[in-house]
Amino acid sequence: RVGDICCLWLIWDTVCICQHIQACPQECRCPPNFPHAVYCDNKGLKSIPKIPPYTWYLYLQNNLIEVLSGDALRNATQLRWLNLNHNKITSEGVDEGVLNTMSHLAHLYMDENLLSSVPSPLPASLEHLRLSRNRISKIPAGVFIGLDKLNLLDLQGNKLMDDAVTEVSLKGLNNLVQINLAKNQLTNMPLGLPPTTTQLFLDGNNIEKIPVGYFKGLPKVAFLRLNHNKLGSSGVPKDVFNISSILDLQLSHNQLTEVPLIPSGLEHLHLDHNKIKSVSGSNVCPVSVDAVEDTINESSPRLRYLRLDGNEIKPPIPRDIILCFRLLRSIVI
Repeated sequence: RVGDICCLWLIWDTVCICQHIQACPQECRCPPNFPHAVYCDNKGLKSIPKIPPYTWYLYLQNNLIEVLSGDALRNATQLRWLNLNHNKITSEGVDEGVLNTMSHLAHLYMDENLLSSVPSPLPASLEHLRLSRNRISKIPAGVFIGLDKLNLLDLQGNKLMDDAVTEVSLKGLNNLVQINLAKNQLTNMPLGLPPTTTQLFLDGNNIEKIPVGYFKGLPKVAFLRLNHNKLGSSGVPKDVFNISSILDLQLSHNQLTEVPLIPSGLEHLHLDHNKIKSVSGSNVCPVSVDAVEDTINESSPRLRYLRLDGNEIKPPIPRDIILCFRLLRSIVI
């Protein structure tokens, strides 16, 4: 009967909730309205408690955990999301094979720990890997092979040097979209980046030059950040940024004395806090200023925002800049 069926469903739901509550580690919270999540964050934990098998989302951030224990996570084979930010985990403290057993894990966050190397092996299911603000100086060869779903890699704020970021160490990143290598110790543009790269963040390194034709191997790059480096105009080939995909280019806080050639499709350009003394449309316009039509069409330069403050440029902005970039809405000088 309908009433009996409803009653059975109610009993079954109650049993499931009871089992869920009983299985929840005593150090953690397991909200009944979010039955696949286990919250163990901000508890001052020094070790990971036994995690129940129903867990999809595990939050362990802001603790004092030193070891990523295979024993504690033995039953957590269904994990999709693991947040271990702001703990004290070292590379030696990552139990062998503990991550590779999580065949459903898509998001792994280990920012602000004590890692000296990218953990290995990693599950093939991984989509986002965040390892910023550790002590990483090594990317093991082949660590990314088989990670065809990985589209975001954050290695900001580590100790990576040029010899650690190579074609060998980055091999396997076949579908990467965003890579963050800001605030490391790079002196050269990284080699081996996959052609799928759309967002490349290299702020706060010691890069002095960009090789001629460097971006020919990165046909999809749209967002490029090179703020706070040591780029001088002699180290930046004039047309190196002349690629159709680029939309946002940031070169603030460098040592440029000239404005590089601006590609037609570029929409935002940050050149503040360099050593630029002058700017003219005849030098930076991607088309002949005389050829720019009064009406805006598909071939018109797309620049909308230009930042030039912190240089040696004195206003006013030359008229040919305004004539070239008809879509400009904001100029900071």
